[in-house]
Amino acid sequence: MPITDILERNCKLYGNDICLVEINPEIKETRRVTWKEYELMEPNPVTHYRREITWSVFNEKANRFANLLLERGIKKGDKVAILLMNCLEWLPIYFGVLKTGALAVPLNFRYAPEEIEYCLNLAEADVLVFGPEFIGRVEEIAESISKKRLLFFVGDSCPSFAEDYNSLTANCSSQTPMIALTDADYAAIYFSSGTTGFPKAILHNHESLMHSCKVEQNHHGQTKQDIFLCIPPLYHTGAKMHWFGSFLEGGKAVLLKGTKPEFILDAVSKEKCTIVWLLVPWAQDILDAVDRGDVRLEEYELSQWRLMHIGAQPVPQSLIQRWKKIFPHHQYDTNYGLSESIGPGCVHLGVENIHKVGAIGKAGYGWQVKIVGEDGRQVPRGEVGELAVKGPGVMTCYYNDEQATNEVLRDGWLYTGDMAQEDEDGFIFLVDRKKDVVISGGENIYPVQIEDFLRTNNKIKDVAVIGIPDKRLGEITAAIIEIKEGMDCTEEEINAFCTKLPKYKRPRKIIFADIPRNPTGKIEKPKLRKVYGGESLVAAQNKS
Repeated sequence: MPITDILERNCKLYGNDICLVEINPEIKETRRVTWKEYELMEPNPVTHYRREITWSVFNEKANRFANLLLERGIKKGDKVAILLMNCLEWLPIYFGVLKTGALAVPLNFRYAPEEIEYCLNLAEADVLVFGPEFIGRVEEIAESISKKRLLFFVGDSCPSFAEDYNSLTANCSSQTPMIALTDADYAAIYFSSGTTGFPKAILHNHESLMHSCKVEQNHHGQTKQDIFLCIPPLYHTGAKMHWFGSFLEGGKAVLLKGTKPEFILDAVSKEKCTIVWLLVPWAQDILDAVDRGDVRLEEYELSQWRLMHIGAQPVPQSLIQRWKKIFPHHQYDTNYGLSESIGPGCVHLGVENIHKVGAIGKAGYGWQVKIVGEDGRQVPRGEVGELAVKGPGVMTCYYNDEQATNEVLRDGWLYTGDMAQEDEDGFIFLVDRKKDVVISGGENIYPVQIEDFLRTNNKIKDVAVIGIPDKRLGEITAAIIEIKEGMDCTEEEINAFCTKLPKYKRPRKIIFADIPRNPTGKIEKPKLRKVYGGESLVAAQNKS
Protein backbone atom coordinates (compact mmCIF):
# COMPACT_ATOMS: atom_id res chain seq x y z
CA MET A 1 0.00 0.00 0.00
CA PRO A 2 1.17 3.60 -0.48
CA ILE A 3 2.90 5.16 2.50
CA THR A 4 0.26 7.91 2.76
CA ASP A 5 -2.16 5.29 4.10
CA ILE A 6 -0.02 5.02 7.24
CA LEU A 7 -0.51 8.71 7.96
CA GLU A 8 -4.28 8.37 7.56
CA ARG A 9 -4.28 5.38 9.92
CA ASN A 10 -2.17 7.19 12.55
CA CYS A 11 -4.55 10.13 12.40
CA LYS A 12 -7.56 7.89 13.07
CA LEU A 13 -5.93 5.81 15.82
CA TYR A 14 -3.72 8.38 17.56
CA GLY A 15 -5.09 11.74 16.42
CA ASN A 16 -4.55 13.58 19.71
CA ASP A 17 -1.09 12.12 20.39
CA ILE A 18 1.99 14.28 19.87
CA CYS A 19 3.86 12.97 16.84
CA LEU A 20 6.53 15.60 16.12
CA VAL A 21 8.48 17.96 18.35
CA GLU A 22 10.91 20.57 17.03
CA ILE A 23 13.65 21.89 19.31
CA ASN A 24 16.04 24.68 18.40
CA PRO A 25 18.44 25.05 21.35
CA GLU A 26 20.43 27.73 19.55
CA ILE A 27 17.71 30.27 20.39
CA LYS A 28 16.69 29.06 23.85
CA GLU A 29 17.14 30.97 27.10
CA THR A 30 20.68 31.58 28.32
CA ARG A 31 20.14 29.64 31.54
CA ARG A 32 19.93 25.91 30.88
CA VAL A 33 17.00 24.26 32.63
CA THR A 34 18.01 20.95 34.19
CA TRP A 35 15.93 17.85 33.48
CA LYS A 36 14.73 17.79 37.08
CA GLU A 37 13.42 21.36 36.78
CA TYR A 38 11.95 20.44 33.41
CA GLU A 39 9.96 17.61 35.07
CA LEU A 40 8.16 20.18 37.24
CA MET A 41 6.95 22.21 34.25
CA GLU A 42 3.60 21.81 32.54
CA PRO A 43 3.39 18.70 30.34
CA ASN A 44 4.88 19.28 26.88
CA PRO A 45 5.86 22.92 27.48
CA VAL A 46 5.75 25.07 24.36
CA THR A 47 8.35 27.83 24.22
CA HIS A 48 9.92 29.98 21.55
CA TYR A 49 12.44 27.21 20.91
CA ARG A 50 10.12 24.18 21.17
CA ARG A 51 7.11 23.41 18.96
CA GLU A 52 4.96 20.29 18.60
CA ILE A 53 2.06 18.90 16.58
CA THR A 54 -0.31 15.93 16.87
CA TRP A 55 -1.05 13.27 14.28
CA SER A 56 -4.35 14.95 13.42
CA VAL A 57 -2.63 18.29 12.81
CA PHE A 58 0.12 16.56 10.80
CA ASN A 59 -2.50 14.97 8.54
CA GLU A 60 -4.51 18.18 8.28
CA LYS A 61 -1.44 20.19 7.22
CA ALA A 62 -0.52 17.54 4.65
CA ASN A 63 -4.06 17.64 3.24
CA ARG A 64 -4.13 21.44 3.05
CA PHE A 65 -0.89 21.53 1.08
CA ALA A 66 -2.04 18.70 -1.16
CA ASN A 67 -5.23 20.57 -1.97
CA LEU A 68 -3.29 23.78 -2.66
CA LEU A 69 -1.11 21.91 -5.16
CA LEU A 70 -4.16 20.36 -6.83
CA GLU A 71 -5.85 23.77 -7.08
CA ARG A 72 -2.73 25.06 -8.84
CA GLY A 73 -2.83 22.30 -11.41
CA ILE A 74 -0.26 19.92 -9.95
CA LYS A 75 -1.20 16.38 -10.89
CA LYS A 76 -0.06 12.81 -10.53
CA GLY A 77 3.49 12.42 -11.81
CA ASP A 78 4.49 16.08 -11.38
CA LYS A 79 7.42 16.95 -9.10
CA VAL A 80 7.61 19.21 -6.05
CA ALA A 81 11.06 20.17 -4.73
CA ILE A 82 11.56 20.80 -0.99
CA LEU A 83 14.40 23.05 0.19
CA LEU A 84 13.96 23.40 3.95
CA MET A 85 15.99 23.01 7.09
CA ASN A 86 14.56 20.46 9.54
CA CYS A 87 11.34 21.89 10.96
CA LEU A 88 7.76 20.92 11.85
CA GLU A 89 6.60 21.86 8.36
CA TRP A 90 9.01 19.52 6.53
CA LEU A 91 7.24 16.17 6.87
CA PRO A 92 3.64 17.45 6.43
CA ILE A 93 4.80 19.14 3.20
CA TYR A 94 6.47 15.91 2.06
CA PHE A 95 3.32 13.87 2.69
CA GLY A 96 1.14 16.56 1.16
CA VAL A 97 3.09 16.15 -2.06
CA LEU A 98 2.68 12.37 -1.96
CA LYS A 99 -1.08 12.65 -1.40
CA THR A 100 -1.48 14.40 -4.74
CA GLY A 101 0.29 11.59 -6.58
CA ALA A 102 3.15 13.98 -7.33
CA LEU A 103 6.76 13.16 -6.51
CA ALA A 104 8.56 14.74 -3.56
CA VAL A 105 12.03 16.02 -4.49
CA PRO A 106 14.08 16.88 -1.36
CA LEU A 107 17.09 19.15 -1.95
CA ASN A 108 20.36 19.34 -0.02
CA PHE A 109 20.42 22.47 2.15
CA ARG A 110 24.06 23.08 1.24
CA TYR A 111 23.41 23.46 -2.48
CA ALA A 112 24.70 26.64 -4.08
CA PRO A 113 22.29 28.53 -6.38
CA GLU A 114 23.59 26.83 -9.52
CA GLU A 115 23.22 23.39 -7.90
CA ILE A 116 19.64 24.18 -6.87
CA GLU A 117 18.81 25.18 -10.43
CA TYR A 118 20.62 22.13 -11.84
CA CYS A 119 18.64 19.73 -9.63
CA LEU A 120 15.32 21.46 -10.34
CA ASN A 121 15.95 21.07 -14.05
CA LEU A 122 17.24 17.50 -13.83
CA ALA A 123 14.19 16.38 -11.84
CA GLU A 124 11.88 18.52 -14.01
CA ALA A 125 10.40 20.00 -10.86
CA ASP A 126 7.15 21.96 -11.24
CA VAL A 127 7.22 23.54 -7.76
CA LEU A 128 9.89 24.69 -5.31
CA VAL A 129 9.04 25.00 -1.61
CA PHE A 130 11.78 26.82 0.32
CA GLY A 131 12.45 28.34 3.73
CA PRO A 132 13.95 31.60 5.06
CA GLU A 133 17.51 30.26 5.14
CA PHE A 134 17.46 30.04 1.33
CA ILE A 135 15.99 33.42 0.31
CA GLY A 136 19.32 34.76 -0.91
CA ARG A 137 20.23 31.65 -2.90
CA VAL A 138 16.79 31.32 -4.50
CA GLU A 139 16.66 35.04 -5.29
CA GLU A 140 19.83 34.70 -7.39
CA ILE A 141 18.08 32.22 -9.69
CA ALA A 142 14.45 33.29 -9.20
CA GLU A 143 14.11 34.93 -12.61
CA SER A 144 15.13 31.80 -14.49
CA ILE A 145 13.48 29.13 -12.31
CA SER A 146 10.15 30.92 -11.82
CA LYS A 147 9.37 31.00 -15.56
CA LYS A 148 8.18 27.41 -15.52
CA ARG A 149 7.45 26.58 -11.87
CA LEU A 150 5.65 27.76 -8.75
CA LEU A 151 7.66 29.10 -5.78
CA PHE A 152 6.19 28.73 -2.28
CA PHE A 153 7.88 30.28 0.76
CA VAL A 154 7.57 28.71 4.23
CA GLY A 155 8.16 31.25 7.01
CA ASP A 156 7.59 34.88 7.94
CA SER A 157 8.08 37.85 5.60
CA CYS A 158 7.56 36.18 2.24
CA PRO A 159 9.89 37.58 -0.46
CA SER A 160 8.30 39.27 -3.47
CA PHE A 161 9.37 36.58 -5.93
CA ALA A 162 7.45 33.79 -4.10
CA GLU A 163 4.00 33.01 -2.70
CA ASP A 164 3.23 32.66 1.00
CA TYR A 165 2.73 28.99 1.95
CA ASN A 166 1.16 29.80 5.33
CA SER A 167 -1.59 32.12 4.10
CA LEU A 168 -2.37 29.99 1.05
CA THR A 169 -2.70 26.67 2.89
CA ALA A 170 -4.78 28.25 5.67
CA ASN A 171 -7.58 28.74 3.14
CA CYS A 172 -7.39 25.25 1.62
CA SER A 173 -9.53 22.24 2.47
CA SER A 174 -8.28 19.91 5.22
CA GLN A 175 -10.01 16.91 3.64
CA THR A 176 -7.97 14.08 2.17
CA PRO A 177 -7.79 14.39 -1.63
CA MET A 178 -9.18 11.34 -3.40
CA ILE A 179 -6.15 10.44 -5.52
CA ALA A 180 -5.71 6.73 -6.17
CA LEU A 181 -2.17 5.49 -5.48
CA THR A 182 -0.50 2.11 -5.91
CA ASP A 183 2.82 0.59 -4.84
CA ALA A 184 4.12 0.95 -8.38
CA ASP A 185 3.43 4.70 -8.57
CA TYR A 186 6.50 6.93 -8.43
CA ALA A 187 6.85 8.67 -5.06
CA ALA A 188 10.12 10.56 -4.71
CA ILE A 189 13.35 11.66 -6.31
CA TYR A 190 16.38 11.82 -4.04
CA PHE A 191 19.80 13.05 -5.04
CA SER A 192 23.12 11.30 -4.63
CA SER A 193 25.48 13.04 -2.23
CA GLY A 194 27.35 14.68 -5.09
CA THR A 195 30.82 14.04 -3.61
CA THR A 196 32.15 13.30 -7.12
CA GLY A 197 30.45 16.14 -9.03
CA PHE A 198 26.88 17.19 -9.67
CA PRO A 199 24.41 14.73 -8.08
CA LYS A 200 22.30 12.13 -9.83
CA ALA A 201 18.49 12.02 -9.46
CA ILE A 202 17.36 8.76 -7.83
CA LEU A 203 13.78 7.67 -8.58
CA HIS A 204 11.81 5.59 -6.04
CA ASN A 205 8.24 4.32 -5.99
CA HIS A 206 5.80 3.83 -3.10
CA GLU A 207 6.85 0.21 -2.66
CA SER A 208 10.39 1.41 -1.88
CA LEU A 209 9.16 3.83 0.78
CA MET A 210 6.93 1.22 2.41
CA HIS A 211 9.74 -1.33 2.39
CA SER A 212 11.99 1.10 4.24
CA CYS A 213 9.31 1.40 6.96
CA LYS A 214 9.19 -2.37 7.38
CA VAL A 215 12.98 -2.78 7.32
CA GLU A 216 13.58 -0.17 10.01
CA GLN A 217 10.85 -1.48 12.32
CA ASN A 218 12.01 -5.07 11.86
CA HIS A 219 15.61 -4.20 12.68
CA HIS A 220 15.06 -1.98 15.71
CA GLY A 221 11.69 -3.07 17.09
CA GLN A 222 10.13 0.36 17.45
CA THR A 223 6.91 0.47 19.46
CA LYS A 224 4.33 3.18 20.01
CA GLN A 225 6.13 4.06 23.24
CA ASP A 226 9.55 4.64 21.65
CA ILE A 227 10.65 8.23 21.03
CA PHE A 228 13.08 8.78 18.18
CA LEU A 229 15.57 11.64 18.23
CA CYS A 230 16.14 12.83 14.66
CA ILE A 231 19.18 15.05 14.12
CA PRO A 232 20.38 14.54 10.50
CA PRO A 233 18.78 16.50 7.64
CA LEU A 234 15.41 15.22 6.47
CA TYR A 235 16.29 15.76 2.81
CA HIS A 236 18.50 12.67 3.08
CA THR A 237 17.13 9.13 3.05
CA GLY A 238 19.02 8.18 6.21
CA ALA A 239 17.20 10.37 8.72
CA LYS A 240 13.77 10.03 7.19
CA MET A 241 13.90 6.27 6.66
CA HIS A 242 15.01 5.69 10.25
CA TRP A 243 12.04 7.82 11.34
CA PHE A 244 9.82 5.63 9.14
CA GLY A 245 10.11 2.82 11.72
CA SER A 246 8.53 5.09 14.35
CA PHE A 247 6.05 6.42 11.79
CA LEU A 248 4.87 2.86 11.11
CA GLU A 249 4.08 2.36 14.81
CA GLY A 250 2.63 5.82 15.46
CA GLY A 251 5.55 6.76 17.74
CA LYS A 252 6.80 10.25 18.52
CA ALA A 253 9.88 11.85 17.00
CA VAL A 254 11.92 14.85 18.12
CA LEU A 255 13.59 17.03 15.47
CA LEU A 256 16.70 18.54 17.03
CA LYS A 257 18.32 21.53 15.33
CA GLY A 258 21.90 21.38 16.57
CA THR A 259 24.57 18.74 17.07
CA LYS A 260 26.53 19.88 20.13
CA PRO A 261 26.90 17.08 22.74
CA GLU A 262 24.98 19.08 25.36
CA PHE A 263 22.13 19.68 22.88
CA ILE A 264 21.83 15.96 22.12
CA LEU A 265 21.99 14.83 25.75
CA ASP A 266 19.59 17.58 26.82
CA ALA A 267 17.03 16.53 24.20
CA VAL A 268 17.34 12.84 25.13
CA SER A 269 16.91 13.73 28.78
CA LYS A 270 13.97 16.13 28.60
CA GLU A 271 12.03 14.48 25.79
CA LYS A 272 12.69 10.96 27.16
CA CYS A 273 14.11 9.76 23.85
CA THR A 274 14.74 6.02 23.59
CA ILE A 275 16.35 5.75 20.15
CA VAL A 276 19.07 8.01 18.73
CA TRP A 277 20.73 7.73 15.34
CA LEU A 278 24.12 9.43 15.26
CA LEU A 279 26.78 10.15 12.70
CA VAL A 280 30.36 9.23 13.58
CA PRO A 281 31.50 12.85 14.25
CA TRP A 282 28.63 13.46 16.69
CA ALA A 283 29.27 10.26 18.61
CA GLN A 284 32.96 11.16 18.72
CA ASP A 285 32.12 14.65 20.04
CA ILE A 286 29.95 13.22 22.83
CA LEU A 287 32.70 10.86 23.97
CA ASP A 288 35.33 13.59 23.84
CA ALA A 289 33.09 16.00 25.78
CA VAL A 290 32.57 13.36 28.47
CA ASP A 291 36.32 12.66 28.64
CA ARG A 292 37.11 16.37 28.99
CA GLY A 293 34.43 16.87 31.61
CA ASP A 294 32.58 19.39 29.43
CA VAL A 295 29.37 17.42 30.02
CA ARG A 296 28.48 15.51 33.18
CA LEU A 297 26.23 12.54 32.47
CA GLU A 298 24.74 12.62 35.98
CA GLU A 299 23.08 15.93 35.07
CA TYR A 300 20.88 14.16 32.50
CA GLU A 301 18.15 11.53 32.63
CA LEU A 302 19.42 8.92 30.16
CA SER A 303 18.20 5.62 31.62
CA GLN A 304 15.40 5.29 29.04
CA TRP A 305 17.84 5.60 26.07
CA ARG A 306 17.95 2.01 24.80
CA LEU A 307 19.43 2.13 21.29
CA MET A 308 22.25 4.06 19.67
CA HIS A 309 22.83 3.28 16.03
CA ILE A 310 25.11 4.71 13.37
CA GLY A 311 25.15 4.71 9.60
CA ALA A 312 26.07 6.75 6.50
CA GLN A 313 29.81 5.96 6.73
CA PRO A 314 32.27 3.33 7.99
CA VAL A 315 32.25 3.16 11.79
CA PRO A 316 35.60 2.76 13.59
CA GLN A 317 35.58 -0.24 15.90
CA SER A 318 37.47 1.78 18.51
CA LEU A 319 34.64 4.32 18.65
CA ILE A 320 32.04 1.72 19.58
CA GLN A 321 34.34 0.13 22.14
CA ARG A 322 34.67 3.54 23.81
CA TRP A 323 30.92 4.11 23.57
CA LYS A 324 30.07 0.81 25.29
CA LYS A 325 32.40 1.65 28.17
CA ILE A 326 30.53 4.90 28.84
CA PHE A 327 27.02 3.63 27.91
CA PRO A 328 27.15 -0.11 28.73
CA HIS A 329 23.36 -0.52 28.77
CA HIS A 330 22.89 0.70 25.17
CA GLN A 331 22.00 -1.62 22.37
CA TYR A 332 24.12 -0.82 19.33
CA ASP A 333 23.55 -1.32 15.63
CA THR A 334 25.12 -0.09 12.44
CA ASN A 335 23.21 0.31 9.21
CA TYR A 336 24.53 0.28 5.69
CA GLY A 337 22.65 1.70 2.75
CA LEU A 338 22.58 4.11 -0.15
CA SER A 339 20.01 6.56 -1.42
CA GLU A 340 19.74 4.16 -4.37
CA SER A 341 18.57 1.47 -1.91
CA ILE A 342 16.16 3.85 -0.13
CA GLY A 343 18.67 4.57 2.58
CA PRO A 344 19.73 2.45 5.55
CA GLY A 345 19.08 -1.19 6.17
CA CYS A 346 19.91 -3.26 3.09
CA VAL A 347 22.77 -4.51 5.27
CA HIS A 348 22.81 -4.17 9.06
CA LEU A 349 24.74 -5.58 11.98
CA GLY A 350 21.87 -6.35 14.34
CA VAL A 351 21.75 -5.48 18.04
CA GLU A 352 22.41 -9.12 18.90
CA ASN A 353 25.77 -9.12 17.09
CA ILE A 354 27.77 -6.67 19.19
CA HIS A 355 30.64 -9.20 19.13
CA LYS A 356 31.02 -8.39 15.41
CA VAL A 357 31.52 -4.65 15.77
CA GLY A 358 33.51 -3.51 12.77
CA ALA A 359 31.32 -5.39 10.31
CA ILE A 360 28.37 -3.76 8.57
CA GLY A 361 26.52 -7.04 9.10
CA LYS A 362 24.41 -9.29 6.93
CA ALA A 363 21.56 -8.81 4.47
CA GLY A 364 18.76 -6.73 5.99
CA TYR A 365 15.09 -7.66 6.20
CA GLY A 366 13.81 -8.50 2.71
CA TRP A 367 17.22 -7.94 1.09
CA GLN A 368 19.77 -10.11 -0.73
CA VAL A 369 23.49 -9.36 -0.94
CA LYS A 370 26.50 -10.69 -2.82
CA ILE A 371 30.14 -9.75 -3.34
CA VAL A 372 31.37 -9.95 -6.92
CA GLY A 373 34.62 -9.63 -8.84
CA GLU A 374 35.33 -7.67 -12.00
CA ASP A 375 33.81 -10.50 -14.05
CA GLY A 376 30.50 -10.20 -12.20
CA ARG A 377 30.87 -13.58 -10.50
CA GLN A 378 30.56 -14.04 -6.75
CA VAL A 379 33.98 -14.16 -5.08
CA PRO A 380 34.93 -16.74 -2.40
CA ARG A 381 34.57 -15.74 1.23
CA GLY A 382 37.50 -13.68 2.40
CA GLU A 383 38.23 -12.15 -0.98
CA VAL A 384 37.57 -8.49 -1.75
CA GLY A 385 34.94 -7.62 -4.33
CA GLU A 386 32.14 -5.16 -5.05
CA LEU A 387 29.05 -5.32 -2.85
CA ALA A 388 25.75 -5.72 -4.71
CA VAL A 389 22.26 -5.67 -3.16
CA LYS A 390 18.78 -6.66 -4.34
CA GLY A 391 15.35 -6.07 -2.84
CA PRO A 392 12.09 -4.08 -2.94
CA GLY A 393 13.92 -0.89 -1.97
CA VAL A 394 16.19 -0.69 -5.01
CA MET A 395 15.63 2.47 -7.02
CA THR A 396 13.70 2.41 -10.27
CA CYS A 397 16.48 4.29 -12.09
CA TYR A 398 18.58 7.41 -12.21
CA TYR A 399 15.99 9.82 -13.57
CA ASN A 400 16.81 11.02 -17.09
CA ASP A 401 20.15 9.16 -17.08
CA GLU A 402 19.91 5.78 -18.79
CA GLN A 403 23.66 5.33 -19.09
CA ALA A 404 24.30 5.85 -15.38
CA THR A 405 21.38 3.53 -14.56
CA ASN A 406 22.76 0.73 -16.72
CA GLU A 407 26.15 1.06 -15.02
CA VAL A 408 24.76 0.18 -11.57
CA LEU A 409 21.54 -1.82 -12.19
CA ARG A 410 21.95 -5.30 -13.64
CA ASP A 411 19.26 -8.00 -13.46
CA GLY A 412 17.67 -6.29 -10.47
CA TRP A 413 20.96 -6.04 -8.58
CA LEU A 414 22.29 -2.66 -7.49
CA TYR A 415 26.09 -2.49 -7.72
CA THR A 416 27.05 -0.20 -4.86
CA GLY A 417 30.61 0.79 -5.76
CA ASP A 418 31.70 -0.31 -2.27
CA MET A 419 34.45 -2.89 -1.91
CA ALA A 420 33.74 -5.48 0.76
CA GLN A 421 34.63 -8.95 2.00
CA GLU A 422 32.73 -11.62 3.89
CA ASP A 423 34.18 -13.44 6.89
CA GLU A 424 33.79 -17.10 7.82
CA ASP A 425 30.55 -16.35 9.71
CA GLY A 426 28.93 -14.56 6.78
CA PHE A 427 29.39 -11.03 8.15
CA ILE A 428 30.29 -8.34 5.62
CA PHE A 429 33.11 -5.85 6.21
CA LEU A 430 33.49 -2.72 4.13
CA VAL A 431 36.96 -2.32 2.69
CA ASP A 432 36.58 0.94 0.77
CA ARG A 433 34.83 2.77 -2.00
CA LYS A 434 35.80 1.30 -5.36
CA LYS A 435 36.78 4.72 -6.65
CA ASP A 436 38.87 5.47 -3.54
CA VAL A 437 41.19 2.48 -3.82
CA VAL A 438 44.79 3.71 -4.08
CA ILE A 439 47.04 1.79 -6.48
CA SER A 440 50.64 2.38 -5.45
CA GLY A 441 53.33 0.56 -7.39
CA GLY A 442 50.75 -1.98 -8.52
CA GLU A 443 49.56 -2.67 -4.96
CA ASN A 444 45.88 -2.11 -4.05
CA ILE A 445 45.64 -0.07 -0.84
CA TYR A 446 42.28 0.46 0.87
CA PRO A 447 42.24 3.82 2.72
CA VAL A 448 39.48 2.81 5.16
CA GLN A 449 41.75 0.16 6.67
CA ILE A 450 44.44 2.78 7.33
CA GLU A 451 41.86 5.26 8.66
CA ASP A 452 40.47 2.68 11.10
CA PHE A 453 43.97 1.99 12.38
CA LEU A 454 44.86 5.67 12.82
CA ARG A 455 41.65 6.35 14.74
CA THR A 456 42.89 4.04 17.49
CA ASN A 457 45.41 6.76 18.35
CA ASN A 458 43.87 8.67 21.26
CA LYS A 459 45.17 12.01 19.94
CA ILE A 460 43.36 11.71 16.61
CA LYS A 461 39.82 13.06 16.28
CA ASP A 462 39.30 12.35 12.57
CA VAL A 463 41.32 11.16 9.60
CA ALA A 464 41.05 10.75 5.85
CA VAL A 465 43.47 8.85 3.65
CA ILE A 466 43.66 9.70 -0.05
CA GLY A 467 45.85 8.90 -3.02
CA ILE A 468 47.94 11.69 -4.51
CA PRO A 469 49.91 11.48 -7.76
CA ASP A 470 53.50 10.20 -7.68
CA LYS A 471 55.82 10.00 -10.70
CA ARG A 472 57.42 6.73 -9.68
CA LEU A 473 54.61 4.77 -8.02
CA GLY A 474 51.59 6.30 -9.77
CA GLU A 475 50.05 7.18 -6.41
CA ILE A 476 51.07 7.37 -2.79
CA THR A 477 48.87 7.53 0.30
CA ALA A 478 48.48 10.77 2.23
CA ALA A 479 46.85 10.88 5.65
CA ILE A 480 45.02 14.10 6.51
CA ILE A 481 44.71 14.10 10.29
CA GLU A 482 42.56 16.24 12.59
CA ILE A 483 43.90 16.30 16.14
CA LYS A 484 41.63 16.41 19.20
CA GLU A 485 41.10 19.76 20.84
CA GLY A 486 43.82 20.67 23.32
CA MET A 487 46.28 18.02 22.14
CA ASP A 488 49.59 18.30 20.28
CA CYS A 489 50.95 15.77 17.84
CA THR A 490 53.88 15.62 15.44
CA GLU A 491 54.52 13.93 12.13
CA GLU A 492 57.22 11.86 13.83
CA GLU A 493 54.70 10.55 16.37
CA ILE A 494 52.32 9.48 13.61
CA ASN A 495 55.07 7.77 11.64
CA ALA A 496 56.22 5.91 14.75
CA PHE A 497 52.63 4.86 15.47
CA CYS A 498 52.24 3.55 11.91
CA THR A 499 55.17 1.14 12.23
CA LYS A 500 52.56 -1.35 13.44
CA LEU A 501 51.11 -1.36 9.91
CA PRO A 502 52.58 -3.39 7.04
CA LYS A 503 55.11 -1.19 5.28
CA TYR A 504 53.07 -0.77 2.08
CA LYS A 505 50.07 0.50 4.08
CA ARG A 506 51.94 3.20 5.98
CA PRO A 507 51.00 6.73 4.83
CA ARG A 508 53.77 8.29 2.80
CA LYS A 509 52.64 11.84 3.61
CA ILE A 510 51.17 13.25 6.85
CA ILE A 511 49.06 16.44 6.77
CA PHE A 512 47.49 18.04 9.85
CA ALA A 513 44.21 19.74 8.89
CA ASP A 514 40.43 19.68 9.45
CA ILE A 515 38.43 16.91 7.77
CA PRO A 516 35.53 18.17 5.62
CA ARG A 517 32.36 16.12 5.84
CA ASN A 518 29.03 16.60 4.08
CA PRO A 519 25.74 16.86 6.05
CA THR A 520 25.34 13.07 6.06
CA GLY A 521 28.77 12.55 7.60
CA LYS A 522 30.68 11.34 4.55
CA ILE A 523 34.23 12.59 4.14
CA GLU A 524 34.50 14.84 1.09
CA LYS A 525 37.59 13.27 -0.39
CA PRO A 526 37.42 15.06 -3.75
CA LYS A 527 37.89 18.33 -1.87
CA LEU A 528 40.94 16.90 -0.12
CA ARG A 529 42.42 15.61 -3.38
CA LYS A 530 41.97 19.03 -4.94
CA VAL A 531 43.68 20.80 -2.05
CA TYR A 532 46.50 18.33 -1.44
CA GLY A 533 47.83 17.41 -4.83
CA GLY A 534 45.02 17.48 -7.36
CA GLU A 535 42.78 14.62 -8.42
CA SER A 536 44.50 11.25 -8.07
CA LEU A 537 45.20 9.20 -11.15
CA VAL A 538 42.72 6.53 -10.10
CA ALA A 539 39.95 9.09 -9.51
CA ALA A 540 40.63 10.59 -12.92
CA GLN A 541 40.48 7.19 -14.58
CA ASN A 542 37.21 6.36 -12.82
CA LYS A 543 35.65 9.57 -14.16
CA SER A 544 36.69 8.86 -17.72
